[in-house]
Amino acid sequence: MTELSDEVETATATDGEAATPPETATRDVTVAPDTDAPVDVRGAIYIPARAFNFYQMWRDYDHEITDRDLGYAEEVNLNAIRTWGSYEFWKEDPEGFFEAFEDLASTADDHGIRVLIGLFEGIGNQPTRANLEDEDLMTATGVASPSNKVLSDRSRWEDTRKFTRQFMDRYADDDRLLAIEVMNEPGWNSRRVAFSKAMYETMWEMRGSVPLTIGATSMAKNAKYADWNLDLFQFHYNFPTTQEDFRDALRQVVTLDENMDQPVMLTEWQRVRSGAGFHTAPPREQRTPDYASMAPTITEMGVGNFFWSLMLQPAYFSSQREVGILNGLFHEDGAVWSLEDARAIKAMSGEDSVEGLEERQLWPKWTEPIKQEVYGESVGTETPEESTADTPTEAEAEDETPSGDSESAEASDA
Repeated sequence: MTELSDEVETATATDGEAATPPETATRDVTVAPDTDAPVDVRGAIYIPARAFNFYQMWRDYDHEITDRDLGYAEEVNLNAIRTWGSYEFWKEDPEGFFEAFEDLASTADDHGIRVLIGLFEGIGNQPTRANLEDEDLMTATGVASPSNKVLSDRSRWEDTRKFTRQFMDRYADDDRLLAIEVMNEPGWNSRRVAFSKAMYETMWEMRGSVPLTIGATSMAKNAKYADWNLDLFQFHYNFPTTQEDFRDALRQVVTLDENMDQPVMLTEWQRVRSGAGFHTAPPREQRTPDYASMAPTITEMGVGNFFWSLMLQPAYFSSQREVGILNGLFHEDGAVWSLEDARAIKAMSGEDSVEGLEERQLWPKWTEPIKQEVYGESVGTETPEESTADTPTEAEAEDETPSGDSESAEASDA
């Protein structure tokens, strides 16, 4: 994800409760046990392929889909996922939300996977009824949570605290969870920072053994949260322009990690691509996944990480969707977009065999309208990348459309 219209403001003492940091000193918690693998925490962002936002994920929660998808994650030796709850769905159906989350946590545990769960989301369109329920392939994208109206009205924060308290009451000591994240990417926006701080204080008051954290685009933005007593620092680096730039940045983070009390993880990454900025349209051949352009460096540096995303789907974010970005590793039937990507990701565990996996570099059939809208191509038209791919079997052709060069995207700049 990336930050949209951050106001370059900072929270001050006038933010009241939100400006008061927790008084307890940083605590000693275990985020992940040491293993013999090159990388201890090997994760992916998870949202079902056909859910356009996290409200839809929980509203339409399906155990069979979750079990299938996390089985795919297990095939490449992932041991963690990062996902988000939905305050908006909780407001409609509190028990429904917790029943669904409990099933996800249990299913993940069955696959040897721990969950990093975010409670609120700083990025996306406003959570209006239309945006929450939108399923149009060109307009249905991620939604922020809570709304700007809630962020601006402290009298409405008691309800978000109720959501936070209910979650902490159930899961603060649940070892199926890797960490609990208060919000993804509040950035420098004063309202989001103040709100996040207030909710984090509620989490801290009810803290258990599960580490507490916040999603941040960069280590520089983590300075904003230095007095929050986070148990885990995150940073995002989705689109480095060169492998050398990424290596240099990761080396600096590793050095910082060695001198900090809290661990640091790369919780969003995608691919190397040319062009500066998250919203810049890359060349067409760079609009599809290329995790192998970054994964070997992550393995070498031994950094805990989450790539965006486990399931192959159109970009989560509107500026990426509009230019025909595709991201993810697995098709819904278990084929992978790229065997090279699957091999590079699995290598983080110390193994790199992908025997039994099938490669298919074709857009899923249900995403055809995006290809037609963005590239002006009729169904059945091959793009340069697909013309060099293996010809699909007859069964595959019935389920997949010849696709195009689109890319792994979504998430945020470093």
